Amino acid sequence: MTRALPLILLIGMGALWGVTQPLTKIAVTAGHRDIGIIFWQFAIGAALLGGFSVIRRKPLPLHRGALIFYLFIALIGTILPNSASFTAAVHLPSGILSIVLATVPMFAFPIALALKMDRYSALRLLGLLMGLSAIILIALPGTSLPDPAMAIWLPVAVIAPLLYAVEGNIVARWGTWGLDAVQVLFGASVMGAILSAPLAVATGEWISPFVPWDAGIWAIVGIALAHTTAYTTYVWMVGRTGAVFASQVGYLVTGFGILWAKLILGESYSPWVWGALALMLLGVFLVQPRRAAP
Repeated sequence: MTRALPLILLIGMGALWGVTQPLTKIAVTAGHRDIGIIFWQFAIGAALLGGFSVIRRKPLPLHRGALIFYLFIALIGTILPNSASFTAAVHLPSGILSIVLATVPMFAFPIALALKMDRYSALRLLGLLMGLSAIILIALPGTSLPDPAMAIWLPVAVIAPLLYAVEGNIVARWGTWGLDAVQVLFGASVMGAILSAPLAVATGEWISPFVPWDAGIWAIVGIALAHTTAYTTYVWMVGRTGAVFASQVGYLVTGFGILWAKLILGESYSPWVWGALALMLLGVFLVQPRRAAP
C-alpha cells in the first residue's frame, strides 16, 4: 500500500484537477471572471483548511520566512496561473485547456536543468519537441480549433503550466520552510484572499454570495473544493517524491479533463485534437526521468 500510495494520490489529483476545467468553463460562461473566482477559491480553501488546522491543533506559522513562502505560493501557484487559465477559458474549449496543461513536466525539465537538479537527455529533449509540436498542431488554422482566431489565446493558456513548473521546482529545490502541506496551502489561501478581495472589488469582478446561486457560482464552489484537495496533495507529493514525479499529474489532468468535458459539457473534438493529445502524452512520457539501472 505504501508503494501504491503515490500513484493513487496522483490519480486522485488528476481527477480533481481535471474536473476544474469544465467547471471553469461553466463559471466564465455564466459571466464570472478571474479575480472574483480566485477570491472565492482562496476563501473557501482557507475556511476548509482553517477548520482542519483547528481539529488537528496545529497553528499556522507566521514568521517572516513562512509569510514570504505563503505569498510566493499564492501568486505563482494560484493568482497568476489561474488568471491566465480563466481568461483563456473564456475563448478556448475546456478540452484544449486540458491538453495544454499537460505541458507542466515539459517546462519542469528545463527548469530543473537550470537549477542543476536534473541531467540532460536527448530523449527527453525529443519529448519537449513533441509537446511543442502538439501545441502547434492545435494552433494551425483549419485543424483543431472551432475558430482559428482562438489560437491567439493559446500562449495565455500556456502561462499556467509554466508557472506550475516553476513552483514545483522551487519547492523541490528549497523546500517549504519546515511547513507541512496543509500549513502551506492554508497560509497561501489566507494571503491570497487578502490580496484578491480588493482587486476583485476594484476591477468590478466581485461575486456576491447574497444573490440567487446560478450554475456558475456552484461551479466556483466545486473548483475551490477540488483545487484545495488536489493542491494540498500536490505540495505534499512534491516534498516527498520530487517535482518531476508529481508533475506527471499532467497526464491524468489531461485525460480526466477531456473525459469530464465530454460528460459535463458535451464537447467533441476533431481528429487533429486527438492527434495533438497523443503527441502531447507521448512527449510527456519521454520527458519523464528514467530510473537508473541497479
